[in-house]
Amino acid sequence: MAKHGRRPGAHAPGQGDTQSGLVVASYGRHCVVETPDGERRICHPRGKKSQAVVGDHVLWLAPPPGQGDEGTIEKVQERRNVFYRQDDIRTKTFAANLDQLLILIAAEPVFSEVQLARALIAAEAAHITPIIALNKMDLGEPFLRAWERLEPYRTMRDQADDPPHYTVLPFALEGADEEDRDAIYGLLEGKTTLVLGPSGVGKSTLINLLIPGANVATNEISQALNTGKHTTTSTTLYWVDEARTMALIDSPGFQEFGLYHIAPTQLAACMPDIGAHAKDCKFYNCTHLHEPGCGVIDAVTNGSETLPISENRYRIYRELFDELNLSAY
Repeated sequence: MAKHGRRPGAHAPGQGDTQSGLVVASYGRHCVVETPDGERRICHPRGKKSQAVVGDHVLWLAPPPGQGDEGTIEKVQERRNVFYRQDDIRTKTFAANLDQLLILIAAEPVFSEVQLARALIAAEAAHITPIIALNKMDLGEPFLRAWERLEPYRTMRDQADDPPHYTVLPFALEGADEEDRDAIYGLLEGKTTLVLGPSGVGKSTLINLLIPGANVATNEISQALNTGKHTTTSTTLYWVDEARTMALIDSPGFQEFGLYHIAPTQLAACMPDIGAHAKDCKFYNCTHLHEPGCGVIDAVTNGSETLPISENRYRIYRELFDELNLSAY
């Protein structure tokens, strides 16, 4: 495995003592763990179940002499947060210990607002700051239509006099110049950011813009594992700067985003426009679907000059509430 920034005189961990490390890639049951001095080692979990994910701080153990190079993950340290999705079949964990989530969508292919809303709800539930980036600004009219669809997110506020709850940015990653790259650097500086989005929106372009050697690093890990088949389905952390203070985590594209880990009663609090009006409801356990004296229904029906709820956002809320309510049984 490659060594990144190893200090002169630093020694590889010895067998018998656990070492600290950061999980920087996940390939099925195998993980790649990076030590504080920059060495990377393939590790596997002790036992049958893999619990470590990219972004985890772990304690790992080197193998006894003559028993190969792969280490064993002994313990996953306490997490600040973890971002995942869950449906009726399985739970998919993307990464842990995140500072922010960059949801990358594009003017083409046309993005799903339902999938966008689901990712935002999961971020809110995990207390991770989400940023929405709309790519392909160079497409003109398709981009303007997509930008207009994001109007509820660009103007959404927790309170009337607050700044917008979500940061929504226009991107033109294809053909981006040094000024564009520097602007994105400013967005990521000093943070660990998970890049999330469907296939075809420009995630690879973003990674290669910021980290020209990213493909080389990914191929190197695949060769070390003696397989390349996991490359497109893995999650990988890249250091954007040499000091390793700015990390970008690339995740596989997805078509569905289950929210079964969220109770229906939590949903309104994870949708800022809905939650802002929920405090005005007559009943503390209001579902915001049919109750009299509901602040949410009133805002949808009669409008709200400062904190509007679009009909589409309310439709998404109703559908998700029903879905999560059914999943609870």
